Amino acid sequence: MDPVPRFGDRRRSRIGLLGGSFNPAHEGHRHVADLARRRLRLDQIWLVVSPGNPLKPERGMAPLSLRLASASGVADGRRVVASAIEQRLGTRFTIDTLRLLRRRFPRVDFVWIAGADIFAQLPRWRNWREIARFVPFAVLPRPGYNYPALAGRAAHVLRRARRPARASAILARCAPPAWVFLTAPQHAASASAIRATHPSAIGATHHEAVRAAHPNAIGATHPETVRAAHPETARAAHPSAIRASLPTAIHATTQGAEP
Repeated sequence: MDPVPRFGDRRRSRIGLLGGSFNPAHEGHRHVADLARRRLRLDQIWLVVSPGNPLKPERGMAPLSLRLASASGVADGRRVVASAIEQRLGTRFTIDTLRLLRRRFPRVDFVWIAGADIFAQLPRWRNWREIARFVPFAVLPRPGYNYPALAGRAAHVLRRARRPARASAILARCAPPAWVFLTAPQHAASASAIRATHPSAIGATHHEAVRAAHPNAIGATHPETVRAAHPETARAAHPSAIRASLPTAIHATTQGAEP
């Protein structure tokens, strides 16, 4: 059952939207979600699994059901939840999703969470200026993309809307357009690197993907066995995240971009 109510509710809260393909999800996504939740003082992070990213090729894209399961594996089901809300709303573009979310969750303060690579691509999104007027942005660093993002078109157009990093705790309550660039540790995981290194992870179930990535975990029947073989999974939130964990490579391709 999807944790995000399709028809909304009227509870007051602060929600971070971390959108993407999650093909597959990995510990880098969880790192970003936890970091944003703490720094922005959010009540919850929604991992919004895109039905289909208009800027990404369909080839190599796992079915939505598997990608949703992948995102659920790195979520904790409480503070960080995975949702196919866009499929349930029938939306494909972020601007349409935001319009419906605002209508159905009128008391929620949303923040869009984006990596520096995605913020650099923001002008390619459909109605991107309107998106910036809909929701504040929290931009997180990513190796090789920080300067292009901060020197790019979106940063230039929205230069008067930039807030200092010390204002991140109140960003959710800022009237958009508003954005911050969060200086923070950068995680090494990358969905594209995982796919390149472990092609069987594309479209695989989590158990199959783990077996492909960690052959010595085959036959493990207890999370401690996996943790012993792969210490990087020790910080996973729950057993499904441990089973879902894949080796880290070069930072997250997290949030989905669109024209």
